Order: sequence, then structure tokens, then C-alpha cells
Amino acid sequence: MKKHEWYETTDEGERRLVTVTRHAGKWQLRSRLKSETEWTTFPAIPLDDLETLHEIISNKYRRNRLPHSHVLEIDALIEAAKRRD
Repeated sequence: MKKHEWYETTDEGERRLVTVTRHAGKWQLRSRLKSETEWTTFPAIPLDDLETLHEIISNKYRRNRLPHSHVLEIDALIEAAKRRD
């Protein structure tokens, strides 16, 4: 299982922890605000988070830390999200 995490600040100024895992060929996103104790799981990963994830895994791919197929999978998910919206 591969796990990718990052922090971001929301428009309201709260800190948000985002965790994306890839297990058995499926990507799953969970996030929570610093003030929350429960994780929110998303059935479909939002486009903004997919674009951030693409940047993160592209950097990891350049450092030979994961295969190029992961980058291609995220590219396909981004295209699907654009068609969905």
C-alpha cells in the first residue's frame, strides 16, 4: 500500500490533513480538519485534491520512489473528474 499525505490551509484558515492511499489498484482519499477527530472519506476524489496529488506523485516519480503507472492512473482520474464536473 502506498500512502501520500499533505497539509493545506482552508479558506477559513483551518489546517486540513489529507491522506491518499493506493491499495489493490484503488485510490482512496481521507481528510480531516485539525479541530476534528473523525476522518471524512470521499467516494470520488475531488479535482482540486487530484491535482495536488498529481504534483506530489510526479515529484516522487522523478526521485524514483514510485512507478510511472501511478502517475498515469492519476492522469486518468483527473480526466474522469473533469468529465464528471
